[in-house]
Amino acid sequence: MSIKESARMDYKFTALLILMLTMLALFGGPTHSAETQTNVSGTNTSIEGGYTGGATTYESGSENTSTTNSTSTSNVRSAPPTASAPSYNSMTQDVCSTGASLGVQTFGLGISGGKHFIDKNCERLKLARILNDFGMRVAAVAILCQDERVFESMISAGTVCPIDGKIGKEAMALWSRYGHERPDYKTYVKRIKDREKADKKAEKQMTKELEKMDKLKAREKAKKIKIEKINAR
Repeated sequence: MSIKESARMDYKFTALLILMLTMLALFGGPTHSAETQTNVSGTNTSIEGGYTGGATTYESGSENTSTTNSTSTSNVRSAPPTASAPSYNSMTQDVCSTGASLGVQTFGLGISGGKHFIDKNCERLKLARILNDFGMRVAAVAILCQDERVFESMISAGTVCPIDGKIGKEAMALWSRYGHERPDYKTYVKRIKDREKADKKAEKQMTKELEKMDKLKAREKAKKIKIEKINAR
């Protein structure tokens, strides 16, 4: 898989993870247990009579009073089942795809998902191998040249990638004319701009050196003329 494709896949997974975390922050909550208990115990009073005291006569008897209140409240939230990330596998070894899955679980919410991703670089290698086995070597090279790294290496080696049925110098002429069709076009433009900056810098440096040499020559010439005038006297 190329660097750009890997970066795009990473961006997608990062966005998915951020979405999941946001949903968890909004809807998820911790497990909590709340329990309230109230107990009230009353009084017991016992009176036994059978005697006389002053103006009051107590009869024989007994009184017993008991009061009890109990209140209990319980509220418990338990965790939901775990969200398991699904398994994504290639059915055969000759398929250029890879599986990726992700799952996030918290109290109150669980999310999981997955997807297959196609490896374009793997497909190019397989197609080029098949074309080469069929004896179509130029076509095999052409499909490999769809990768900008291969294209740049071919240019650097002086063996230009095929284009419109042309190879060699004819292909180079077409690539120069239709540079925007190059797979490495952005890198190519950047390289051209960098080289132009380097050439301008070198040109300025050369101009400064030439001006410095001209000044030295002018000084030497003026000095020589001055000496000649002194000798002529």
